[in-house]
Amino acid sequence: MIKAIFFSKFDIHEGPKVVHQVPSDSIVPSTTATHPSLFHFPSYSSYIIPRQNFCAHPISFCTSKHRVLGHPICISSPHYDRNEYIFNFALVLPIATDATAYQTVVDKLASLFRTLESQSRFLSADRAPPNTGKIYALCEILLEDLNNYCECMIPIDDSDSLNIKLFPTYPPPPPVRPHQVPLRTVRLESLTDDNWDLTMLLVLPHIDGLHSVRQIAVRADADYRLVRHALDHLLYYGCVLLLDIFHFGACYAPTAEMAGFVADKEAQDECRRYVVIRPDGGGLPATRLVELFASLRQGQSLRNWCVEHAEVMGLMDIRRFITFGVIKGFLYRVHKYAVASSPGGTDWGGKKEKGEEWAALAKYLDGTHCFDEICTELMISEKELGAKLKGFGDVQIIQR
Repeated sequence: MIKAIFFSKFDIHEGPKVVHQVPSDSIVPSTTATHPSLFHFPSYSSYIIPRQNFCAHPISFCTSKHRVLGHPICISSPHYDRNEYIFNFALVLPIATDATAYQTVVDKLASLFRTLESQSRFLSADRAPPNTGKIYALCEILLEDLNNYCECMIPIDDSDSLNIKLFPTYPPPPPVRPHQVPLRTVRLESLTDDNWDLTMLLVLPHIDGLHSVRQIAVRADADYRLVRHALDHLLYYGCVLLLDIFHFGACYAPTAEMAGFVADKEAQDECRRYVVIRPDGGGLPATRLVELFASLRQGQSLRNWCVEHAEVMGLMDIRRFITFGVIKGFLYRVHKYAVASSPGGTDWGGKKEKGEEWAALAKYLDGTHCFDEICTELMISEKELGAKLKGFGDVQIIQR
């Protein structure tokens, strides 16, 4: 949230000077001010209105509690006293605020008003007293719109307007792995148009919660690296989630978050609506769903679990049942990892092809690559992988 916006310039008599400030008295308090300023302007004036060599570059500095962003501009012309005009529109933010999105605001203000000043002396010709006039009104509207709506569209004159939108900054998403399965969280078709990236348009029809990233690249007939890059963008903006490959040979178990699901009736009702096959959600009470989730455990495949609970298989979508728990965080997939204690399987019968096959497998047997990843990279089934591991030598299978 923006704490203040102010317009400052270099005055030939007073030096660096704040002309307009919103809110009033936030930067340079008057004699009747009832609250202290956000920072002591004279102490930092050399950064806000710097020497000519530092103009035309963004500036950022921190005080004890605030961060100040600006972009000083120096325009050289014989029309001005001392042949130059230096000004700066600056923002004051809380020091803990991520300033990335706000830097574009001061850059846009600097670019726009440099053009307006060069064309019509929009700033230097303004003779309004401090904290009055059109420049002050512009700062007021800018502060209010950005804080309340994260965007603004302010007309300046008949042909110019100030259009700014704040885009949120998210933390970097986790890396996209070839064996992961993207699941949509929004209706992507409603957001697309013909101007979207071609790879993105190829990829979107295949994001169905069933196919892995590698399979999507094959089905879309697109380069895997471009597909991964497209999914990076969707993941960054929260349009997809990444899940593990669903199959009935996998094991699932509850996490410590299971207690929260047991106590949350709204989450249980949401689960019933999502997994129960009947449109009215009947036939499977919420308490029974909790019992089913709690009965999942390590060492038991989902296939065997379904056999034990065959009486409810016709009442719910088992894929949605597992996916709901994983998304909400109270279920996790138990992965298998292979660790080769010694480089076995070295007797390849003099066949070069066999040696290359074992070498391709060996690099995944260090305990850091799950079976899903190995199967996806080598394009084999888990059954085929198990057969290969038996012939490789002393290999330990770890589940975690």
